[in-house]
Amino acid sequence: MKVVRTIEELRDQLHGQNRVAFVPTMGSLHAAHLSLMALAARHGDPVVASIFVNRLQFGPNEDFERYPRTLQDDIDKLQQQNRVYVLFAPDEREMYPEPQSYRVSPPSDLGDILEGEFRPGFFVGVTTVVLKLFSCVQPRVAVFGKKDYQQWMIVRAMCRQFSLPTEIVPHETVRDADGLALSSRNRFLSDRERREASHLYRALRDVRERLLAGERDLARLQDQCIAELSASGWQPDYLAIRRQSDLKLPTPQQVEAAEPLVVLAAAKLGTTRLIDNVEV
Repeated sequence: MKVVRTIEELRDQLHGQNRVAFVPTMGSLHAAHLSLMALAARHGDPVVASIFVNRLQFGPNEDFERYPRTLQDDIDKLQQQNRVYVLFAPDEREMYPEPQSYRVSPPSDLGDILEGEFRPGFFVGVTTVVLKLFSCVQPRVAVFGKKDYQQWMIVRAMCRQFSLPTEIVPHETVRDADGLALSSRNRFLSDRERREASHLYRALRDVRERLLAGERDLARLQDQCIAELSASGWQPDYLAIRRQSDLKLPTPQQVEAAEPLVVLAAAKLGTTRLIDNVEV
């Protein structure tokens, strides 16, 4: 595996390659990231990964400085897996040599709801850096995890609207044995919090089962689940039942007609904010 730090080095390594499969990450790699690399290898060759903690997608009171940075450990994991041809690991000066005044803004009906409501500007930062990374890597395929469901949908729509020659391939959420979705932020959980953390997934599954069993009062179902999490020490931002197609609220008629739905949640446990979702 070659580790490159500059866009010029990256383009030199990829000159003439037209089947690049790309996995953008912020590092602190775990088994879910490695699974993304494996899926990328089935869709293209060579596989390129990036590690860049993108300041643009962090709010002023969020954990940019605290976000785990474990570059050498990440490099070791990727070398052991032996799937990645090039790792692009730029610093901020390389990615943003001047203030990034040109930015990509997702439409408000998708970018300002759910995560976008509670993290203003988050998706502007995501789409801006993803478009810039795509410009650097020129991938034919890029793999995104469905744990970040709204992000996956927004990036996919951005590629479609800009006619980018990159297919967005989703990867199902990778979970620990007790159901907790793998995340770099899980390392911030205390032992007690880690034991409680799988409750979020269990709550989402319970909502799904009640929907499948015929529950139709979506507002009551959401409120009951939020109250249950709060009683267990969580600080929920949202728990929402939405259409898979566009993350809009389903109508009663659509629910009756078995419209594909997704249940999404974000909540803090202690100081650690976790997100998850299940499809219905």
